Amino acid sequence: MKNFLLIFCMLALLVSCKRKNKVDAVKETRTSGTLRILVDESVGPIVQDQINIFGLDYPDAKFEATVKPEEKLLPSFLNDSVRVIVLPRLLTKAEEKYYNQRNIKINSSRFAIDGIALITNQGNIDSTINVNEVIDILQGKKSDKKLVFDNAYSSTFQYFKELAHISQFPATGVYSKNSSKEVIKLIAEDKKFIGILGVNWITGKDTEMSEYLSKIKVLGVKNVKGKVGDDQFYKPTQDNLINGVYPFLRNINIIDCEGRDGLGTGFATWLRSQRGQLIVLKSGLGPHKLMPRQINLTKGN
Repeated sequence: MKNFLLIFCMLALLVSCKRKNKVDAVKETRTSGTLRILVDESVGPIVQDQINIFGLDYPDAKFEATVKPEEKLLPSFLNDSVRVIVLPRLLTKAEEKYYNQRNIKINSSRFAIDGIALITNQGNIDSTINVNEVIDILQGKKSDKKLVFDNAYSSTFQYFKELAHISQFPATGVYSKNSSKEVIKLIAEDKKFIGILGVNWITGKDTEMSEYLSKIKVLGVKNVKGKVGDDQFYKPTQDNLINGVYPFLRNINIIDCEGRDGLGTGFATWLRSQRGQLIVLKSGLGPHKLMPRQINLTKGN
């Protein structure tokens, strides 16, 4: 009899747990469920800000974000492990074919304009550099300047490879760390390098990095002759990103290949909404579109 009661209680508990799990399970909609998302490390801060506020607005939305350099993310995206990714570029034709072959629609949308910042130690005399100088260093030409990137697998690395028309960097003059934070710390402590990283890493409010950020300065950059931004040295300020005069610009895109109308679609739409664009504005990056100003008029007595 005791064994019977024990088995009965265990079965009752099992049924109760199953019912509870069904009740607790959150249905996936545009504002609820769980979204697995890949995020390029160079634009990590702005995406995390968006995720935090979206989660406050919609508590039933949960995010499992993987933040890594671009080349470390792409295998998971292209082998269909995770179908939503944030990159500071669009997919290439070769990358698109992985989803086209499976007849899965690719939805890409820009939600912000990013800049690639060049930073140096606050104690350095130089405060400007031109694009030709940067290209010369990347091509291995003699220079007293040294460049250091956020990561050897990052999107910024790839951006400058294409800029300099090279397949790999020279043996000297160009180096890499493991993250944007490591670049900032190096520049704050060593005057020999010029750091290269996404501008949102220096416009954010990361208290952990504030001590180091106070010891660096952002270089003004002059474009090559004949291109926009060739008239003077520009810094990656928000106005210069919006106006397109800063030489090292790129778009931040969310790419959704889930093939359904769910949380990925909702988050992508929200990023381009007034709420999402306001977060971009506050971050110091360029918004996808400028929000109209609202003027409240009060009737006089």
